Amino acid sequence: MRSPGTRGGAGSVWVKKPPVISGLRDLETHVRRHLAANPALFCCSTPGRALQAQLRAKLEVSQQQATQAHAQLQELQQQKNQIQFSACNLASVVSGKFSRLLQALELRRISAQRDIEAAQTQALAPALDEEQQLQGHLEALAQYGQRVQDLLEQVDDQTFLQELQQLSEPPEPFGPLTPLQWNEDQQLGNLKKLLSLLCGLLLEEGAPATVPARAPDLVPLIKAPDPEAQVLSVVCPLRKKLWQNYRNLTFDPDSANHHFSLSCQGQRVMHCHRSQGPARPGSFELWQVQCAQSFQAGHHYWEVRASDHSVTLGVAYPELVRQKLGTNTDNIGRGSCSWGLCIQEDSVVAWHDGDSRRLPGVSARLLGVDLDLACGCLTFYSLEPQVQLLYTFHALFTRPLYPVFWLLEGRTLTLCHQSGAKLPPVQQEAASALH
Repeated sequence: MRSPGTRGGAGSVWVKKPPVISGLRDLETHVRRHLAANPALFCCSTPGRALQAQLRAKLEVSQQQATQAHAQLQELQQQKNQIQFSACNLASVVSGKFSRLLQALELRRISAQRDIEAAQTQALAPALDEEQQLQGHLEALAQYGQRVQDLLEQVDDQTFLQELQQLSEPPEPFGPLTPLQWNEDQQLGNLKKLLSLLCGLLLEEGAPATVPARAPDLVPLIKAPDPEAQVLSVVCPLRKKLWQNYRNLTFDPDSANHHFSLSCQGQRVMHCHRSQGPARPGSFELWQVQCAQSFQAGHHYWEVRASDHSVTLGVAYPELVRQKLGTNTDNIGRGSCSWGLCIQEDSVVAWHDGDSRRLPGVSARLLGVDLDLACGCLTFYSLEPQVQLLYTFHALFTRPLYPVFWLLEGRTLTLCHQSGAKLPPVQQEAASALH
């Protein structure tokens, strides 16, 4: 017989020679090829178990990296949200400062013009007197000159001599003018000082207070005592401070749109598909309702629970138009006599005088409104799951303000009440007068 791997004569067969393994790398290559040709042997082989262990280790590492990446992504998103909130808050504060500065500048511009006009009148008063005296002096000189001219044209000597004797002496010289006093530098100096004080409005500390963002800073859950408008929410120190000026409000049925249904003693309003009766005189044709209470001075706070998005909270002067104009179903913040915050599905929009500012959306349905008339601030808060400042308006409020609301069909708003909350000053005086 021939040796393996050699070819014989007729009828002989090929015999494969065993592979020549010269090193560790050739051994690994041989094992891989052998296992690839015989998969069933892989799991039972020592190299297979080692490779599986390596893969499991790599999988565990990748899973740990994925967990870390998710945590980093959440941290990044949280930082982005904090920056967005801080930016919106800062923009609101700066916008308010510029708004107050512009209003103050306009008032001071009018005042400065009046001061300049008064100073001008005072400075020109001597000139007016001397101007009248000079006009009289010129008229006297003109009359004297005319009489002399007539006398010179007289041809009769006797008449000439008679009239010459009657001719009076010419007017005395007028004399030096009184110097006018006008100090332009003094006017500009006062104005510069005033503008410097006004520009200080931009630098004064006026940023809204920050709110706690961590659970350990919060006190336990507190339940609002009114069963018709329960408030189950975490209460932070800022909210407890706001509660010091809490007002129990009610909707005014005479102002409600005829599709609105009021219940719970005026604390709740629902926008129904069908009309709830004929429209009352003076009620809103728009999908709006206002409160029976108004505020003209002091510091006031109230809370509202909305059933869903597509609602607007705001305040307005009594002259807010109630007729529907065009296709809009609301006018809160569309003019100069109202301010409003519209809670939309994906965003929040602040409205005043037809100008809007879009802000990040909120999922909370419990909202707070803080009105500080002395400081000229109207601030809106989201109260769930924690207190979050949404927007602050800065204005010089000059007339009584009524809380006013807009709500889409199917929506419900509830004015949350607290036991022991103080009545607004006007209502409190009226209540005391009854006893």
